[in-house]
Order: sequence, then C-alpha cells, then structure tokens
Amino acid sequence: MSKKKKSEPLTGESLLKRVKELESLSKEDKAKECGYFTVTKSGVERVNMMKFLNALIDAEGIELDGKSSANGRGGRSASYRISVQSNGNLLIGAAYTKQMDLKPGDEFEISLGRKHIQLKQLDSMED
Repeated sequence: MSKKKKSEPLTGESLLKRVKELESLSKEDKAKECGYFTVTKSGVERVNMMKFLNALIDAEGIELDGKSSANGRGGRSASYRISVQSNGNLLIGAAYTKQMDLKPGDEFEISLGRKHIQLKQLDSMED
C-alpha cells in the first residue's frame, strides 16, 4: 500500500459506510483506510486496531460498559429499532426519551395499525 497522510479517523455513520465499501479488505487494511494508524519516526505504519474496533462498537451504538463514561460523552445513539422482549413488552430506551426531552409522567396515546404501533404525545394542557 502507498504511504498515507495522517488525517482524522472516521467515526459514526461515515465509518460504518466506509467499512462496508471495503468489505473485501482485511480488518487491518480497513482500519488503515479509515484512518486508524500512526506512522513511526522510521516511517512504518502501525495499525491501531483497538481504537478502530472501539470506534466500530460506538458507531453501532453498542453499550458494553452498561453505564455512561465518566467524561459525560457515553451512552447509546438511537438506532430506531427495538425488539419485542421475552415477556412481550416493547422497551423504548433512554436514547429516545432524552432526544425528545421527555420527563417522567409524560403521557402518550397508543394507536395500533395493521403493522405498526404509533405513539402520540399528549399535551398536559389538553383536557
């Protein structure tokens, strides 16, 4: 491979898109192409696989720690997909409630369609 200029590594959706475009490459080459490498003083490229893999985990919205990080940047990003739990419940996570600035006690009307469930937030001033 040719020598690359060091630039900011890809993150988020741009990282996921680029990794899909590079599906035929090895994981080390994918990491390099996405900017996860350093060049030593002697000019040797070193791939930083841990940073690359952690960035992929973050981009996918997977929470491994189970808690937000100490610097306040942690947490999942909303994937806009949920699954029915084994008890039959649907859980709408904190990523959505934070994004909508919902507070405990906010109420919703549930409408069931043939293949959808719609939640409509009720104004506290309606009555």
